[in-house]
Amino acid sequence: MIKLYSYWRSSAAYRVRIALNLKGLDYEIIPVNMLKDGGEQHSQEYRALNPQGLVPVLVDNDVTLTQSLAILGYLEEKYPKPALLPKAIAEKALARQVAQTIACDIHPLNNLRVLKYLRGTLGVDDKAKNAWYQHWITQGFAALEAWLSAQAGPYCLGAALTIADACLIPQLYNAHRFNVALEKYPTLLGIEKECLKLEAFERARPESQIDAS
Repeated sequence: MIKLYSYWRSSAAYRVRIALNLKGLDYEIIPVNMLKDGGEQHSQEYRALNPQGLVPVLVDNDVTLTQSLAILGYLEEKYPKPALLPKAIAEKALARQVAQTIACDIHPLNNLRVLKYLRGTLGVDDKAKNAWYQHWITQGFAALEAWLSAQAGPYCLGAALTIADACLIPQLYNAHRFNVALEKYPTLLGIEKECLKLEAFERARPESQIDAS
């Protein structure tokens, strides 16, 4: 069985949970508490699995992978049905464009280790830290809204779910959590509403995880 080392609030792990659910794959969640005792991800045992000390890590028999987009790509190639990438070249590129905007541009500036560095090492107060967080989300969401408002819906690229949806929903979860004003992004909110009606997304929600606290 596939094993997924995951933290309930990790949006990178959230993306992978969505993809695994959409593909109907059986998997075991192995919780990694990123806060307890300074973070279990820093333990020697976990560093042997992932030298970066990050989640998620996916183990599929003799294959061990880190980085959520690499994992999504692996799942798409090894377990191609249902597909999470369109067949048309341009639409496939757009799905990757959306996913990479979130996973490479928005999320890295706002993940746990960055926020801890801002607060702890640089001494930034909570107000400034939250302003930082909200700034980078709104910068990215403005672009996503412009791109996706031109699509037919109900999901990011129309009627079929893709890796774009798997990446967008966790980022919106983060935005809600940090009280980002989202009124300017009705397309994104509409996509979120439709996705969260589906069991695959409901099962992947942070609050649905065995390590939720």
